[in-house]
Amino acid sequence: MIYIVDNILNYLIYLFIIYFGFRIRPRKNRLFTGASVAVVLFAGAFNAYYDVNSPLVYILWSVFAIILFFEDSLGHLMILSASLMYFTGIIDTFSVMLIQVVMIGRGTAGADIAWWMEPAYFLSFFIYFLVYWKILKKHEVYLCDIEFKYKFALLIQGSIFQMFYNFVFAFFHENHAMYGWDAYAVFFISITGAIYSVFLTLSLAVKNILSDRQNRELQSFMDMQKQQYDYQMRQSVAARRFKHDLANHIGVLRELLNEKKTKEAKAYIDTIWNMQNEFDLKIHTGDSFLDIIVNYYSYLAEKEKIEFTVSGRLTEKLPLDMFDLTTLAGNILQNAFEAALKADVPKIYVELIEHAKEIFIVVINSTDEILKDKKFFATSKKDKINHGFGLKNIAAAVKKYHGEYYMESVAENGETLFKISIAIPREEKA
Repeated sequence: MIYIVDNILNYLIYLFIIYFGFRIRPRKNRLFTGASVAVVLFAGAFNAYYDVNSPLVYILWSVFAIILFFEDSLGHLMILSASLMYFTGIIDTFSVMLIQVVMIGRGTAGADIAWWMEPAYFLSFFIYFLVYWKILKKHEVYLCDIEFKYKFALLIQGSIFQMFYNFVFAFFHENHAMYGWDAYAVFFISITGAIYSVFLTLSLAVKNILSDRQNRELQSFMDMQKQQYDYQMRQSVAARRFKHDLANHIGVLRELLNEKKTKEAKAYIDTIWNMQNEFDLKIHTGDSFLDIIVNYYSYLAEKEKIEFTVSGRLTEKLPLDMFDLTTLAGNILQNAFEAALKADVPKIYVELIEHAKEIFIVVINSTDEILKDKKFFATSKKDKINHGFGLKNIAAAVKKYHGEYYMESVAENGETLFKISIAIPREEKA
């Protein structure tokens, strides 16, 4: 029975690490899930019947159980299962040693140690859970995001510690009678330090990812600013050209009127008016900086034949600084623009609403599919590590100003729409 329990506990640890650490999804077909569980139980029953704990059986059931349970490439799952078997084996060894040191200290060194593995699994799982909760989930970084060199460093690091502790523990086990409690304390602290070093390595890897993420966000902001600046420059150049030729235009109009060519003069005025429309901001929101962002995406939408509509007008500027406004409005409209491009009937609708205590920004865009809540923060781009921060940055900007946001994906009148509503508290006037 103990072999079956061993397999089940190992199996649950693998599922936890792969699902929550590497973000690989289970297969939807329950037949595969059932087969995965059956392999685990069959291997445990085989070991129990023959009273062996064969490494070959352990490797086979681990690999097959993982391949059957998760939906990913065969090669990746095989490498992942082999790495997990090796690394969890190291942590399990540390856990067993901690328990054995306590038992040896209590004078039970000669007792059967078969049952000690079960509490060791729970101790190991506690370590994995702490890694997930305190490092990965806290920073929204996962093992699949970490560079290979850090993963490989963990395996090498664990190997060195295990070889060292195997030697020390063998010596300690044979000569425990000649040592006092201080030796047990040192052994306990040293193993704890070895486990802590794993946390440090992972923390360093996460810190590196967070730094790269911040750099990419700043680069994205700078790119967005540059695009808007280029748009402004084009508008400014067009305005200067018009101003430069204004005297000539007035001269032509004077001559047309002097010659009583009213019809031609009117046509010329219409031509000048259309020229002026090219560089004039077509949309006025009430916030000069928001005007630049909205007009830029209106310009892009017009080029791509996307219907772009803005309703409402602010009576005062938004209570956001330039960086945060670019992050908020820029990311919202960028996501809306990219999604609308894929839709059969592309459209973007922006609404500005003022209430007594809040300012609402609502953006609705057509899209090609209904997204579930969990996919709102995902990216459809192939380079998932360097993308997918748009909605997260929006959420962070809203949170900074103590606002609220709501997202939903719905189908209305045969159209698939995505809607995001932002509420920003108005600044309290003294």
